[in-house]
Amino acid sequence: MSQKFIVLHKGNIKKEDRKILNAHKSAILWFTGLSCAGKSTLAYKLEEKLFERGLRAYVLDGDNVRTGLNKSLGFSAEDREENIRRIGEVAKLFVDAGLIALAAFISPYEKDREFVRSIVEDDEFIEVYVKCSLDVCEHRDVKGFYKKARAGIIKNFTGIDDPYEEPEHPEIIVETDKMTVEESVGKIMNYLEEKGYIAKWK
Repeated sequence: MSQKFIVLHKGNIKKEDRKILNAHKSAILWFTGLSCAGKSTLAYKLEEKLFERGLRAYVLDGDNVRTGLNKSLGFSAEDREENIRRIGEVAKLFVDAGLIALAAFISPYEKDREFVRSIVEDDEFIEVYVKCSLDVCEHRDVKGFYKKARAGIIKNFTGIDDPYEEPEHPEIIVETDKMTVEESVGKIMNYLEEKGYIAKWK
């Protein structure tokens, strides 16, 4: 069906109403970095911290999304782009629902991350660069992917035979080869408090 036959429906409950109900702003925290840098670990730990405060947050994890919504996609540049486009649109729906979306994706290309930033309001996209050296990531290699990529079994693997474009101006940088999980999550929580996304903890 042509796009010209699609009519958007708008409800009476607005995003601002949901933010008031939830007592916090809604936003996308976009965790980007190499495989094994710690993106999912930080996202799930942050989700726990927010949940403990009664705040509404949900993790969108790269592997989990690829088992359902994006299971038809591979790892070519084109499929990576579509992967991020789809999850960006899902995260945007979360923001409209008044939630904090914690998106943990390698998302190696700057243009794809900037696309997600462009589809929400200026203060609704927070890029979290989970920075970790390739050596440390390979040493962790909890899934065995780096070893397979080095052996040529896995093709187009980010950091080995496919590039990772570092964020130029991320809102937050956590260096997981130098900081503990608690320190990293603490830095993110401090940012959310200081910028008024969540209330300061008493």
